[in-house]
Amino acid sequence: MLISEEIQKAKEGNQKAFKNLLDKFWEDVFRFQLNRTKDEYQAEEVTVQTFSRAFDKINTYDSNYRFKTWLITISKNIHTDITRKNSIKTSEIDSKRANQIADLEPTVEDRIIKEQNLSNLLSQIKELQPHYREVIELRFFNEMSYREIAEKLDQPITNIKVKLLRAKKLLAEIIRKKSVSK
Repeated sequence: MLISEEIQKAKEGNQKAFKNLLDKFWEDVFRFQLNRTKDEYQAEEVTVQTFSRAFDKINTYDSNYRFKTWLITISKNIHTDITRKNSIKTSEIDSKRANQIADLEPTVEDRIIKEQNLSNLLSQIKELQPHYREVIELRFFNEMSYREIAEKLDQPITNIKVKLLRAKKLLAEIIRKKSVSK
């Protein structure tokens, strides 16, 4: 599917389109930030915020520009703001727009995760970086809502949703690798 079609679907609130855009452009934005920050954790945090802001403002995207360039510009601006303020503070978001990227249907990653037995799953979750492990545990073991997780971690709900998308993708990759090596 063309990127322009995915963007249009995302503008219409299609959760799968958001996920596809995240999957397609995550590495580009992450590598850009890693080159700027030289710090993996900070690069991931800025990348999460980039997609959070981009998905929240998807209707402002101008198709006269490449989507990747738009994301990189957002990423650069976020990093500049963080550097200038020397702390990570994001603005409040409209919770109605945030709900558009909620997981409405089980993804391939969801199905792979559910197929694991609990002890294997727990050991595989421990392989995630702490900030991803935390959102997975709060969502799936503590059964907290996105809003409850956002309040507990003092982060915007869209950041939590993007982190969960990314955490599930990473966890599914860990599970796949383990099952192939058996």
